[in-house]
Amino acid sequence: MKVSCRLCIYPKDIARITGKSERFGRKLLEKIRIDLSKNENQFVTIHEFCEYTGLLLEHVQPLILD
Repeated sequence: MKVSCRLCIYPKDIARITGKSERFGRKLLEKIRIDLSKNENQFVTIHEFCEYTGLLLEHVQPLILD
């Protein structure tokens, strides 16, 4: 299994994982930031994304593009 070197997740990654648009990815990241009480300039980590969505890290990491 390919392991990503990145810590944060981007809308393009979310679009690839979910099969939805990048716009959906941006909105989901915004919602995660609000729910986690993060500032709009703070990144969302891959682990936070997985915990929030209930997806397994082992399934998400191979889909993250470097």
